[in-house]
Amino acid sequence: MLVSVVMPTYNCGKYISESIDSVIAQTITDWEIQIVDDCSTDNTLEVLKPYLEKYSNIHYYILPQNGGPAVARTEAIKRATGKYIAFLDSDDLWTPDKLEKQITFMEETGAKFCAAGYRWMNEDGKDLNTIILPPKKIDYNKMIRLSNPIGNLSVMYNQDELGKFEVPLIRKRNDFALWLKILKKTDYCYGMDEVLGIYRIGRPGSVSSNKLKLVKYHWQLYHEIEEHGVLRSVLEIGCWAFVKVTNIGVRKKKE
Repeated sequence: MLVSVVMPTYNCGKYISESIDSVIAQTITDWEIQIVDDCSTDNTLEVLKPYLEKYSNIHYYILPQNGGPAVARTEAIKRATGKYIAFLDSDDLWTPDKLEKQITFMEETGAKFCAAGYRWMNEDGKDLNTIILPPKKIDYNKMIRLSNPIGNLSVMYNQDELGKFEVPLIRKRNDFALWLKILKKTDYCYGMDEVLGIYRIGRPGSVSSNKLKLVKYHWQLYHEIEEHGVLRSVLEIGCWAFVKVTNIGVRKKKE
């Protein structure tokens, strides 16, 4: 298997078919999707049944109890068999050439960990004419200074080279925590200037929808998970707040 797509889901029956369709539409066909359901209470299973019957490379597993997105992502990574692991949440989309272009980039540059650009849409799928591009090269410290300048839906890493990871058990910013973990095994995340995904923002009830509540999760990430001292953790939270207010260091473009 060339690529495993890690797709945690929770009550995304309204959107998940679009996400899956964007994987099916890829120009590369050697992929699998590992969908791990965090005990959805909506119609997710009914939406997925036709896909599961038709595609043997789409896998679906329901967690025995609700554990949050970090638990679901870890379970999906455990089940992934691909050389590369790519991340796609169940309400986001890829462009049809996403996997092909990203794998070509990684093979040509030798990158083991990379991210691409993406654009924003609203809850209803309307284009918001905003593009986010990753930095060209990000190490551990820059990842913290810029408070996770890469989008989960754009990330890919080489599982053959770096192995499997357990996502730190933090309910919010767990993708950020995972990137920091990966950057302890490889020096850089390399950024592509191409827009290869579409991120749905502002979905009511989504884990990342309330920015103010993220302060305590940043403290947990920096001080408890990364084991940084009190002063350093406070300064890192300050960096996050500064970047959020000023957008300095963020490659954000309006079209």
